[in-house]
Amino acid sequence: MSGFKDSTAIVGIGETAFGKGLPGTELELACEAVSKALADAGLSPRDVDAVGSYTMEATSDFELARQMGFGDLNFFSQTGHGGGAAPGTVGHVALAVAAGVANVGVVWRSRKRSGAASRVWGQTASTLTDHWKWSRPSGLLRPVDEVAMLTQRYFFEYGDGRDALAAIATGQRANANANPRAQMRDKLMSTEDYFAARMIAEPLCLFDNCLETDGAVAVVITRSARARDLRQVPVLIHAFSQGLATGHQPMADFHRAAPLVGGCSAVAAANLWRQSDLTAQDVDVAQIYDAFSPLILFSLEAYGFCGRGEASDFVRSGALQLGGALPVNTAGGGLSEAYIHGMNLVTEAVRQVRGEAVTQIDGAKTCLVTGCDSTPNGALLLRRDG
Repeated sequence: MSGFKDSTAIVGIGETAFGKGLPGTELELACEAVSKALADAGLSPRDVDAVGSYTMEATSDFELARQMGFGDLNFFSQTGHGGGAAPGTVGHVALAVAAGVANVGVVWRSRKRSGAASRVWGQTASTLTDHWKWSRPSGLLRPVDEVAMLTQRYFFEYGDGRDALAAIATGQRANANANPRAQMRDKLMSTEDYFAARMIAEPLCLFDNCLETDGAVAVVITRSARARDLRQVPVLIHAFSQGLATGHQPMADFHRAAPLVGGCSAVAAANLWRQSDLTAQDVDVAQIYDAFSPLILFSLEAYGFCGRGEASDFVRSGALQLGGALPVNTAGGGLSEAYIHGMNLVTEAVRQVRGEAVTQIDGAKTCLVTGCDSTPNGALLLRRDG
């Protein structure tokens, strides 16, 4: 992978407003985000010859290309597994650009999440023939139910960590309160508020769950040599990996003999660090996928920021706060900024490495971005050029 390392860069980012019931279709939101990302990079739609998206993306590649006025496309791909897909969509396009298959790539995610029809678990058929037959007949109907099972096992093995989950939720809410783009920017939350919230799937309460968000996010990727002549400070894609563990079942990974060890994040992490000149101790800031707060506990251990069973204590130490050893989800994350299937974690990572985030971490030169711990996933390691 030495030929890939640092050979591509994110040169433009774009976002729509985040909220519920936003006007416009998902296609219109996608076009807005992509237009902003290209303007940020100083490139035109005719420069684009590669696109990447999620398999769950409702806006087709040809429709976006037609509406945006892209040039001829030489590469187009999609990445599966929802919350695990953001690093994969970026990584696939970056690989194509690094290999010379394409020159300028756009990755996007657009959602009208406030509509109940957009929620996959709300569309379950009366007869199940896929892997969900092993969990949904037992009453595990929603992703939160499945993550709650893993969390119960984690607490059984390593001790009650609800206070750590409270620290995650309140810390990210405080970050969102400083972020004018965040859905929860005007809604304060205390530890008392957290523990007073209704239970959704024990031990996970309302504030352990991500937001429902309408909006779109896009990024633009070029080779690093070209990036240095463009408008923005290049954010190099230092390393990329995906992970799908042997015997894994998406969301319901508790069927494995050792569900807290060797999961998809551990697979992605091992391969990410294998490629990299950096280690976990070199990461200045992280954007960790947080559809549910305990996913951060699992990821902290998988990526080597603390030992097995030590994540709750790591969080209790204040490490994830803005002045801590590893500030996490500095714009508010999926819990308090917006839930765009993890793509807004990528744009916040770029802002941090550029040095232009609202809650900027002093001296931040490296940022880890992760996908969903409970699905096949991926990770990006981004760093400042020079």
